[in-house]
Amino acid sequence: MNAHVYEQITERISTLLAQGAVPWQKPWEARTGLPRNLVTKKSYRGINVFLLLAMSYESPFWLTFRQALQLGGSVRNGEKSCPVIFWKQMTIDDRESGEPQKIPLLRYYHVFNVVQCDGLKIDSEPVEQTVNGIIKPDEIVAHMPQRPEIKHGMSRAFYSPREDCVGLPVRERFERAEGYYATLFHELVHATGHESRLNRATLTEKSGFGSNPYCKEELIAEMGAAFLCGQADIAERTIDNSAAYLRGWLEQLRNDKTLIVQAAAQAQKAADFILGIVPDESVASATVKITPPSQLVEACA
Repeated sequence: MNAHVYEQITERISTLLAQGAVPWQKPWEARTGLPRNLVTKKSYRGINVFLLLAMSYESPFWLTFRQALQLGGSVRNGEKSCPVIFWKQMTIDDRESGEPQKIPLLRYYHVFNVVQCDGLKIDSEPVEQTVNGIIKPDEIVAHMPQRPEIKHGMSRAFYSPREDCVGLPVRERFERAEGYYATLFHELVHATGHESRLNRATLTEKSGFGSNPYCKEELIAEMGAAFLCGQADIAERTIDNSAAYLRGWLEQLRNDKTLIVQAAAQAQKAADFILGIVPDESVASATVKITPPSQLVEACA
């Protein structure tokens, strides 16, 4: 079942990329908050955020077919659902030791936006307001736990794991403040992978440009920056949206069906770290185990 879910999610993202759309370049509006379930009011996380945003509905509220029925309504005929995934921890006994062991089980549901439904009976109209509140970009940076050193006046933007520092051109070299912060967020997400923070294998294991760990780490930084831009209510592209770039992502996704789901989960974890958030494990999301590091890479752009 897991393989089928990965393929389904990867196909959706690949289709968007083939059309020239990069779903993680469209942060949610902080005024309406993250996409969330109408019944539980819990926000979706990880790859689910980008899957639901890509459906382009104005309302952030979603629910399952069964939830619509429970609210006295129905999903209109012909409406298309969107899959959402999460990991559920299951406890089993180890065959050798007999000790209880937790293993992750990938689950998924199909959800519909409230505008795809008729006759929903709710106590009041859902209020489309922010859940976590808008945080100023400067405050996100200032309050990051274990923040690395940030050096300005560099010729390019980068993160150096060896020195544990972020380098950036001076702010005035950016055409817009949004571009400056989006770039800074990208590099700070890289920094969360340092062995002293989240100890992320895609950063700490030595790999060259074009390798799978490198591509996954860049996806993590891109999507993590999108989470932070959404939280700060800014939207700014941080990658070159060229045909060659998109073809590169498509090739990577074809070679690794788990790539996009795992990268989004790591990106969510990185954004949570920067924001100082302890996530609710019951929220629909995907999380993955962090592999121990081996060697530090020189720098990530």
